Amino acid sequence: MSKSEHKSAGLILTLAALIIIIAGVKTAQALLVPFLLAFFISIICSGPFHWLRQRKVPAPVALLLVIIVVMLGGLIVLTLIGTSVNDFTNDLPVYQEKLRAQTLTLLDWLEKMGVKLSKDVLLEHFNPGKIMQSAASMLAAAGGVLTNSFLILLTVIFILLEAAGMPNKLRAALPDAESSLDSFERFNTGVRQYLAIKTLVSLGTGVIVTIGLLLLGLDYAPLWGMIAFLLNYIPNIGSIIAAVPAVLLAIVQLGPIYSLLVAALYLVTNIIMGNAVEPRLMGQKLGLSALVIFISLVFWGWVLGPVGMLLSVPLTMVIKIALEVNESTRWMAILLDSDVPNSRAVKEKTA
Repeated sequence: MSKSEHKSAGLILTLAALIIIIAGVKTAQALLVPFLLAFFISIICSGPFHWLRQRKVPAPVALLLVIIVVMLGGLIVLTLIGTSVNDFTNDLPVYQEKLRAQTLTLLDWLEKMGVKLSKDVLLEHFNPGKIMQSAASMLAAAGGVLTNSFLILLTVIFILLEAAGMPNKLRAALPDAESSLDSFERFNTGVRQYLAIKTLVSLGTGVIVTIGLLLLGLDYAPLWGMIAFLLNYIPNIGSIIAAVPAVLLAIVQLGPIYSLLVAALYLVTNIIMGNAVEPRLMGQKLGLSALVIFISLVFWGWVLGPVGMLLSVPLTMVIKIALEVNESTRWMAILLDSDVPNSRAVKEKTA
């Protein structure tokens, strides 16, 4: 077999293995999603856990304090999602009917102005009520995953306990453990930094949106704040998606002027948190290109469902950081990045 044929065979085998892995992940999504959530939660919690350990706090006490905070946060999320989604789902048909009536009124006005549109075709392909239904369905799916909270909590505890002794295990198991530990530490630090800062910024975004909508008098303000918190993990388009159902509800409940104020609230919050606060906290930019974000959103949503869409960027960031720490795969990480690096800097970096 020639060298080119050998490379082609290796590429085909790699693609076949990748397809099999993706099919397996998609089949096992009900089992994998809670463990993925536990993995990301444990990465976020490992920072406070190690900080407490460095302050001479015993490991069991440090773990207990971290788990109490996680349990309180999970309880708040479950309460908000469970209560708000149930109430909103019950009122959803009323809102959808009002929105449909206002859409028909707008189409009638456009027809009087000389703009002729087919009402049936437009409502079939663009139904604003379905957007609100999609938001409720996505949160209901997220709430369904969180019903496995006991399994997620146990997994987080075991991961944190195992992480404390992992370096010593690697030193005993691997002949060249120090280089592996160095790569793992860079990987862990990058992922932890990204997730911790993104969680902090997303939490701030959700709180600001909730308070602003409460002041404007919009129904289910905590629900829309929760959506803003979750979708803020998706850069660039997450805040836009989060604003759509709230703006549509504002049109139905409060009128067009207040809907503009709701849209302005989301816009200003996104500008402040996304373009001012987050870059300053993030320091070293860990961005992804807009195309990669969109593809990852579609791909992980297809593989893991609605929760996969929420985890799409963190999952892709994990892959990107893992590629960065290895010299042979760093070129792939560069292709995923949002910046175009200087060719000389790349050569110096890979030299």
